[in-house]
Formats: sequence, structure tokens, C-alpha cells
Amino acid sequence: MMVAEPIPSLTPEFAERLGRRQASEYPELWNYLDDVYDPELPGVSLWDLGVLQKIDVNDQKIHVTITLTYSGCPAVLTMQEDIVSCLNKHLPEHVVEVEVALSPAWSTDAMSPDAKQKLRSIQIAAPNIENEVRCPLCNSLETKLISQFGSTSCKALYQCQQCSEAFDYFKHF
Repeated sequence: MMVAEPIPSLTPEFAERLGRRQASEYPELWNYLDDVYDPELPGVSLWDLGVLQKIDVNDQKIHVTITLTYSGCPAVLTMQEDIVSCLNKHLPEHVVEVEVALSPAWSTDAMSPDAKQKLRSIQIAAPNIENEVRCPLCNSLETKLISQFGSTSCKALYQCQQCSEAFDYFKHF
């Protein structure tokens, strides 16, 4: 049985990040970084994922702060390199520095509603506050856990009881 998909809402964590971005003196830098994607999630930008936290500029130095989805994330070096490459392409006269901050800790609540839509579009079940695992293919809530770990450590492997497909679920942190 198909279940209606819930209407996405802004979590306080995402709303706080959005407020920082909207109040920033450097909107063009945020816009440039909208083209930097998580290397393990095609089409999901670091902004949408909730990793991109802060941008500061001091003279010719751009300081970008990111958080990680979890400690030991193998994609962190690629994320840092992609941020530097993106900003160097647009502002070659600037030095770009990327800091990995552990606080505030990343949470799936920092994800944008667009990120959750994009996850579903690549057949990954998006996390939600209710911790319901919804099949990204048929939208059913009739799912079962197959393995605590899916294609990456931040995902679990589930199977839909309605359409029988296996899929990754991005764990709610």
C-alpha cells in the first residue's frame, strides 16, 4: 500500500544554518560552494547535506568551516580538496583554508529538505525525525533492517516488504 509522503519542514538545526548563510557578508561564496557535492552522494551538495557551516574572509584568505557526518568519514579529504578547487576557480587570488570542526556536531537534522528529496531520487531512504524508514522506490513504510551497515558506515541496508527492493537508509543521527 502506498503511503502519502510527509511534507518536509525545516528543523531548527537547518533553520539556524540557513540564517547564518542568509546573514553572511559573502553570499557569492556560498553560491559557488553550492556546486561542491558529497563524493559519496551524487547530486547532494555539502550545503544541502548540512556539512558546510561557515565562511569567513580576511584580506585575501577565505576560511571555510565544515563538520563531518561522522568521525572517520573517508570523504573528508575529498570534500576539503573540492572546496579549495571550487573557490580557487572563482577567486584565484585568494588563499583558501578549510577547517573541520567537531562542534557543533553534525546531525541529519542539519540537512536541507532538498537533500532529503535528492537522497530519495538516488534511491536512498532519507532520515526523518520519527525514525521511520520509508522505501525510496514505492514510499512504503513496510521495511525491514537487513544490515546495520550499507554502502557506507552512515547508512544501513533495508529491504522493502512491499516492492521487495533492497535500499540504503541514511541513518538518523
